[in-house]
Amino acid sequence: MSQAVKKIDRRVVRSKIALKQALLTLMTERGYDDVSITDIVERADYNRGTFYTHYDNKDALLSDIIHELILELLKSFRAPYEHQAIFRISEMSANSIKIFEHIHEQSAVYSTLLQSNVATNLREHMFQALKQISMEELVYSESGIDPDLQAAFSIHALLGLIFHWVESGFNHSPAYMQEQLFKMIHWHPVEAKTKLKP
Repeated sequence: MSQAVKKIDRRVVRSKIALKQALLTLMTERGYDDVSITDIVERADYNRGTFYTHYDNKDALLSDIIHELILELLKSFRAPYEHQAIFRISEMSANSIKIFEHIHEQSAVYSTLLQSNVATNLREHMFQALKQISMEELVYSESGIDPDLQAAFSIHALLGLIFHWVESGFNHSPAYMQEQLFKMIHWHPVEAKTKLKP
């Protein structure tokens, strides 16, 4: 690759990063619907021509932000099993769970998006992406349980834990969340005392 192409590529990367950061910053101040393309380019210190070189509209810019997040989310989800032909859950260690590290590293982005009116969009993207690779990449022994329902149950449970953590302001460390999820996965209660009066 020539030096000229490398220089152009770096310029493209820088401008796209600036536009994404501008949108996220503005969303924390006024919400997604109230942010205009003019607001974005002024905050990023670019012109509208630069914006339209990369994106057709504001929604396309948001989609790019979410797409990048989802790619990293899937990478973190795969971490415990990506180099194994047989994934033995009983042998999995707590620190092999990387999804909480990813969420924490991108905490500002997740917090901004999940506290905005695009939260439903992000939640649905996260669910569908995780459910798809869970069903495509992990094949369990026959259990009599509908695989689609099992995947939906598992992914909703995981995301529920993640969303609760984000909404709490990350009141626990990623290591603590890893350990707690590890315990939940391996805990199989068969009974529970009730506190109801007879």
